Amino acid sequence: MSVYRFKSRETGDLVMLPAHGKRLLEILGKDPDSPGVLLPDDMPRAIDAIRAAVLAEEAEQKRLRDEAEAKGEVLPQFETVSLRMRSTPFIEMLQRAQKAGVEMTWGV
Repeated sequence: MSVYRFKSRETGDLVMLPAHGKRLLEILGKDPDSPGVLLPDDMPRAIDAIRAAVLAEEAEQKRLRDEAEAKGEVLPQFETVSLRMRSTPFIEMLQRAQKAGVEMTWGV
């Protein structure tokens, strides 16, 4: 897949590069290589899963920084754009779609 295009009748399309779209779909337990749909009833769990992944990533990065600092090592470098930042428009799309009672699709 060259890009992931997430669609909803409530919002404009959300386009993501493969690595980022794939990661979000994996967080949701969806097959990133297949088309899919997320129904409004499933969106709260999806949002919770993404938020939990963001918190886990941030906790792991803090642990790695603290560990390196304690050992006097060079602090690790992470992606400039975090999962929190990349997932924000995705979460907003889910919230708007859920409120409107419409599904979100990709790969169709």
